[in-house]
Amino acid sequence: MPQSRLFIVPLSFDEACTVIDRLHRHHSRPQGWKFGWGVTTPGGQVVGVATAGRPVARALWDGFTLEVTRVATDGTPNACSALYAAAWKTVSAAGYHRLITYTQHGEPGTSLRAAGWRRTAVLRPRTGWDTPSRPRSDRGTDGVGRCLWEQSRSTAPALPLAELRNAMRNENTCAANDCGNALAHASRGRPALFCSPACRVRAHRARHNKPT
Repeated sequence: MPQSRLFIVPLSFDEACTVIDRLHRHHSRPQGWKFGWGVTTPGGQVVGVATAGRPVARALWDGFTLEVTRVATDGTPNACSALYAAAWKTVSAAGYHRLITYTQHGEPGTSLRAAGWRRTAVLRPRTGWDTPSRPRSDRGTDGVGRCLWEQSRSTAPALPLAELRNAMRNENTCAANDCGNALAHASRGRPALFCSPACRVRAHRARHNKPT
């Protein structure tokens, strides 16, 4: 039996989030986006959605790179590959040079390969997304290795592999107000909260309402 033709359609943020809440296996709706679209059957039924936004890893945000942050379908054949193919067409037409996304270890990436994506790195698991500067709840991502995939106008990876792996580590920032400097990755022991003794003193004074 021939496969039914699928159609790419625009969706609002609320429409896309409603589908993601219903269909995504391990992520909740994104906090924001740049683009979003859906895939429908000839009868108009939405069977999948995808969203794209700024890269989660700040080291990859250069103004010309976007990330496919969510893809969710109900299992309709070819829906995922149609969404991934539409993603690159959409963002490249808007002037972006690179589009990235991630899969978990154990996922073959068949839909990505079918849409012309290439795997560029295998990344170590994160210990969590919660950081002092951006408290977040984790859902299904702790301790899971990931693969980085991309579409681009260049054959070079977004960053050298060593930099990519470093960018995917916990992106903790200094807990002092108005600082935001990145903290060095702690290989063992409890990670520091402040980037310098001066920031530690400033944060202590702020907690006790003392003038600086």
